[in-house]
Amino acid sequence: MTDEIAPQIALWDREAETFDEAADHGLADPTCRAAWRELLLEALPPAPARVADLGCGTGTLSRLLAEEGYTVTGVDFSPEMVRRARAKAGSLAEFVVGDAASPPLEPAAHDVVLSRHVLWAMPSPAAALARWIDLLAPGGRLVLVEGSWSTGAGLTAEETVALVEAAGREARLRRMPEPVFWGGPVSDDRYLVVSGP
Repeated sequence: MTDEIAPQIALWDREAETFDEAADHGLADPTCRAAWRELLLEALPPAPARVADLGCGTGTLSRLLAEEGYTVTGVDFSPEMVRRARAKAGSLAEFVVGDAASPPLEPAAHDVVLSRHVLWAMPSPAAALARWIDLLAPGGRLVLVEGSWSTGAGLTAEETVALVEAAGREARLRRMPEPVFWGGPVSDDRYLVVSGP
């Protein structure tokens, strides 16, 4: 990691304290959690597939998948996020402090690269995506949850699909407007892109 991202790390260390208050971050509501579980189990190959959860935050999705029998390694550049993820998941999953733009993980060793609301924030989404694809074992699968928000931030579904296709992979799009995923109605575009068998 470089000194340029130190302020961002400090910001996300502070954000960690309240990060799980968002319905889709903490998944405290059983209905919301069940919806994410169903979505991910449909998108992922069967357990015990090896999952790299990039930009894992407090480890909510890592824990959810580990509880389903997946072998999960979460990566986040915020030490405080990783500390909370380890506390949340215990020995169920492994967590590493590292930059999701260039994950410190073994190449060609993961069946799934999962990220949620991370690709849009990369300095170069195309370069990050290329590195993520390098993490995949043959036949591996990308699972990207992204959005284009009313603030103007994010990636449109079309932009994400184009990035995946430009990397030489097919992309399957599923829009996610259902309030159950987000704790209430949303006015922006949120979606899932899956690439791989």
